[in-house]
Amino acid sequence: MADLDKIRDAELATVMLALVAERGPDKTVCPSEVARAIGGDHPDGWGPLMQPVRRAAVRLAKEGRVVIYRKGKPVDPEDFRGVYRIGLPREE
Repeated sequence: MADLDKIRDAELATVMLALVAERGPDKTVCPSEVARAIGGDHPDGWGPLMQPVRRAAVRLAKEGRVVIYRKGKPVDPEDFRGVYRIGLPREE
């Protein structure tokens, strides 16, 4: 189980960026994939990481490094609810 005191935002961001890069353009990852990569497969390990993952996704989205998608469309990182996914910015 992950020691939440030792998990820093930078670690979450590093894992998140690695997963979206590995997935590639036009593909997304579920926030729980990021949490599981750090906390393991048991819900007691990854479950408590879901809010820190969300905060890291919002920060990275504000920096333009990732995009938060809801129902396949980019959303405002300051104002979204519910189920979301994380991906690379799409090439226009």
